[in-house]
Amino acid sequence: MGQAMRVVVVGGGPGGYEAALVAAEHGADVTVVCNEGLGGNSVLWDCVPSKAMIVSAEAMGWMQSAHRLGVRDARNRDVSEKASVDMAAVMDRVQRLAHDQSADITKKVEASGVRFVEGVGRLAGRDAVEVDTAGGATTALPADVVLVATGSRPRTLPFSVPDGERVFTSRELFDLRTLPERLVVVGSGATGAEYAHAFARFGSEVHLISSRDQVLPGEDPDAAAVIEDSFERWGAVIHRQRRAVDLERSADGVRVRIGDDEWVEGSHALFCIGQVPSSQRLGLEAAGVVLRDDGAIPVDGVSRTNVRTIYAAGDVTGRMMLASVAAMQGRNAMWHALGTAVSPIRWDAVAACIFTDPEVASVGVGPGGEPGERMPVRSVCLPFSGNPRAKMAESTDGFVKLHALAGSGTVVGGTIVAEGASDLITAVSVAVLNRLTVSQVAQAFSIYPSMSGSVMETARLLMGPQSQ
Repeated sequence: MGQAMRVVVVGGGPGGYEAALVAAEHGADVTVVCNEGLGGNSVLWDCVPSKAMIVSAEAMGWMQSAHRLGVRDARNRDVSEKASVDMAAVMDRVQRLAHDQSADITKKVEASGVRFVEGVGRLAGRDAVEVDTAGGATTALPADVVLVATGSRPRTLPFSVPDGERVFTSRELFDLRTLPERLVVVGSGATGAEYAHAFARFGSEVHLISSRDQVLPGEDPDAAAVIEDSFERWGAVIHRQRRAVDLERSADGVRVRIGDDEWVEGSHALFCIGQVPSSQRLGLEAAGVVLRDDGAIPVDGVSRTNVRTIYAAGDVTGRMMLASVAAMQGRNAMWHALGTAVSPIRWDAVAACIFTDPEVASVGVGPGGEPGERMPVRSVCLPFSGNPRAKMAESTDGFVKLHALAGSGTVVGGTIVAEGASDLITAVSVAVLNRLTVSQVAQAFSIYPSMSGSVMETARLLMGPQSQ
């Protein structure tokens, strides 16, 4: 038997640790280099913490509907009037869940035979990685294959550098110990919308700065309209067509300039203005790896860079910055590098969710098709206002919208706006990936009463001549 292929993974997020698991399963000699716990930004600073915090915010939402559902305290009073948020307890739970998840991932990876080296890694040419370890030493790891999965970091502006006291990005936010009285959220994309929703539910006065006419500019406009209505019902103020151009801090607050002489004052400011690929000081240029101007590493359909032995996965590639995408890119990279047949990622079949209330989940393409394409697409939108399960749970906001090719009826995309849309979109995701028709979706059984029943009903309506 020949020597096992040596694989070095730089970065411990979903792209890195999922790749390491696949490589170990295929008999490779695998080392993961990471300067923080396994799980990376996704587990320690982003997906797991933010969604855990949102669950606590949802609990405040449940309190608001308890009285209408017949749930009161012992004196028949509205329990929502006595509910309050212990921000320190919320953040302690968030951080505990994040570190527990990181520990679970570490155990799984180590059990597979993967080595873990704590330190900062960089390429030393095309066939080795140098690591500055936590103890101050530098060690060299020879590699037949290198995977770069170093993720991304929050984008900042010259005036918005976080201080962890009054000004935050998503990375420092979980150090909060008290509830912001008046929070200015800059950025109305997925991250900004999620945090704005959560803090509005906690009871903060939230001001959301949006550079567009609508929040969630990359989503279905009908979905954005539902979310805007939910924002405003919870008391949030949306400042449309405004951009943060300056910020002033004081001992007791901040104020953000959003125009020539227009300021929004707050006790705290949270900047959610995108992510920047973490590709600096990795030795990529010296190894011959091409970088884009924004620092992203271009890769092909199997996650390989322009250098045959160097692959990249996750946010550092600058594609869809989702944990699920990073994991799939990492797995594809190892399958390809180790000689297993692999299908390139179907970007039209990637499902995503924004964890507002209600959630906004989507997959595939809309009625216009991909940019530059003309697709004869028919669409149907079915509100949840008629769904019996939604009525029971007082969750009638939102809808199911499906898109299918005219003629064949092949499902090409969809959007679901609902409580639990992150789960409901799975049926549409399976349909898009496997090119199922609306007839096949409509004939699948669903539970009655259930929210998922609306997915099948929408498909059934899309079979008829009234869809457009």
